[in-house]
Amino acid sequence: MARTDGNRRPISPAHSEFIARCHDAGQTRPTPLLLQYGAGDYNCLHQDLYGEHVFPLQVAVLLSRPAEDFDGGEFVLTEQRPRMQSRVEVVPFTQGDAVVFAVNSRPVRGTRSDYRVHLRHGVSTMRRGHRHTLGIIFHDAT
Repeated sequence: MARTDGNRRPISPAHSEFIARCHDAGQTRPTPLLLQYGAGDYNCLHQDLYGEHVFPLQVAVLLSRPAEDFDGGEFVLTEQRPRMQSRVEVVPFTQGDAVVFAVNSRPVRGTRSDYRVHLRHGVSTMRRGHRHTLGIIFHDAT
């Protein structure tokens, strides 16, 4: 099965070709992020959709040490399941760990057929210290 972007268009095996497609569509702003959170900061649940061409996966890498550098600030994912309550997952990771997650949606096997759940991600409120994260989004923005 061919890999597809958020609009179900085939994704080239060469990332440079996918980025060229982004640029042809006017998506020319690079999207890697260095995020910094301090006490009281948080990141609301969201999706990193920055144009028509969306790579389906992204990565977050924790650069700080939980319980030593900061408290709180947990990475959270929500699944918005059709005709069901949303489900929340807290991703327990330590310094240097990475989480790969879907930008927009992911397939789930149901009892009758496969279906799509929409995902959002964010960071819970920081209680103390500083938290640094590297975010890698594989599509450029408008």
